[in-house]
Amino acid sequence: MISYVTVGADDIPGAKRFYAAFLPALGYTLEEGPEGLSYCLPQTPGQPAPPDYYVKPTFDGQPASAGNGAMVAFEVRGQALVRKLHAAALAAGGHDEGAPGFRADYGPHFYVGYLRDPQGNKIALFSADPNEPGRDD
Repeated sequence: MISYVTVGADDIPGAKRFYAAFLPALGYTLEEGPEGLSYCLPQTPGQPAPPDYYVKPTFDGQPASAGNGAMVAFEVRGQALVRKLHAAALAAGGHDEGAPGFRADYGPHFYVGYLRDPQGNKIALFSADPNEPGRDD
């Protein structure tokens, strides 16, 4: 199980605006400190801790950069929420990398919108609910 994901950011206030547009709707809480932003999901007793998501300045002091081919995907409860959160993240300084919708290369219920955060890190917001209309419906 993944314990945490860290992405770099040079503009922490800009990153905070972007991630505040959708992570709280997915159940994440924010802890903010001099080391950056820590987004955490609540832990269920007796279950493994869900992965945290950290947005921090680089440790070496060099400019942050997005990984080539790296992407973090967040599962969302439903296609309408994918659309809503994708739009909110764009309005909060994100950049569109693919409007919400179905992709021919993925399963018939995989509904996804792609974004870049203000630093250029690639983010996917997806729903794969088999109870919602699928690509072929």
